Amino acid sequence: MSASASHMSPRVLAGFAAERPGAAFAALLLAVVALASLLAPLIAPQDPFDLASFDLLDAELPPIWQQGSDARFLLGTDAQGRDLFSAILYGTRISLLVGILAVVIQAAIGVPLGLLAGFFGGRVDVLVTRAADIQLSLSTLMMAIIVMALFRAGLGGQALSQFAVPLLVLVIGLAEWPVFARTTRAATLVEVAKDYVRAARSVGSSDRAIVQRHILPNILSPLVVIATTQVAGAIMAEAALSFLGLGMPVTKPSLGTLIRSGYDLMFAGAWWVTVLPGLVLIGALISVNVLGDALRDALDPRRRAS
Repeated sequence: MSASASHMSPRVLAGFAAERPGAAFAALLLAVVALASLLAPLIAPQDPFDLASFDLLDAELPPIWQQGSDARFLLGTDAQGRDLFSAILYGTRISLLVGILAVVIQAAIGVPLGLLAGFFGGRVDVLVTRAADIQLSLSTLMMAIIVMALFRAGLGGQALSQFAVPLLVLVIGLAEWPVFARTTRAATLVEVAKDYVRAARSVGSSDRAIVQRHILPNILSPLVVIATTQVAGAIMAEAALSFLGLGMPVTKPSLGTLIRSGYDLMFAGAWWVTVLPGLVLIGALISVNVLGDALRDALDPRRRAS
C-alpha cells in the first residue's frame, strides 16, 4: 500500500554519472581517499603514532620533487621527523572516522525525533521543534570547544589523548542532530497527508508499522543527501577543533592536527607540512559536497525532469 521508495537502478546511475562527470570524479576521488586511509597500515611506510620510529635528523625534509629531499619520504617530513605521507594516511582515516560516526549519532537522534514530531504532531511536535531550535541557536564549534576544554581541565591531557576520538564523535554528533530532526519532520508531514497512509490506517495498521514500513522508506532520499553534507561538516568541525588544539593530540594526528603542527613551519619554509594535509582535507570536503549535490539532483524527480 505504501508508495514505492525512491531508488535508482545501475543503468540510471550510469547515465547520471555520464551526465555529471564532476560528480563521478568526486565519488572516485573520495573512494580512493577512503580506501587509502583504510589500508593505511599496509600502505604507510611508517607508523606515525610510534614516536620511537622518528629521527630528529630527518626533520623538515621536503617532498621528493624538491632539492634536499630523501627518497624514503615521498611527501617530506614534519618537525619531528615523521613521514608526512604516513601521517596523512592515518590522519585522513581519523578525520573520516570522526565525521562518519558523528553523523551516525546525529541520525540516530534526529531521525526518530523528527518522525515522532511529524507523525504525531501536537505537543510532541512542539517539544521536539523547540528543543531543535534551542540546540541550533548554539554554535556547534563553541559547544565543542567548551566541552573539550572542560574535559582537558578536569582529566588532563593524557585522558584527552586516550578518549579524543569518542569525545569528538559524541560532541559533534550531539550538537548537530536538529538538522536531521528538521528534515525528517518536514518530510514526514508531507507523507502523513498522503492517501497510502490513510489506507494503512483504515486497515488497522499500527502507528509503529505505518512509520517503519511506509513513511521511513519514502523519506530516505532527503536523509541521504543531508547525511553527505553533514559528514563534510563533521570533518570540518574536527579539523577546526584539532587546529585549535582541542581535538586530536599531536601523537595521534588527524588532518587538522597536521595543519596546525605545520602552521608555524610555513614561515620557516616548510610549507608542505601544512599545505599537503590541507589539500587532502579540501579535496575530501569538496568531493563530499559535490557528491551530495549530485545525489540531491538524482533523487529529486523534479530536478531530473528539468
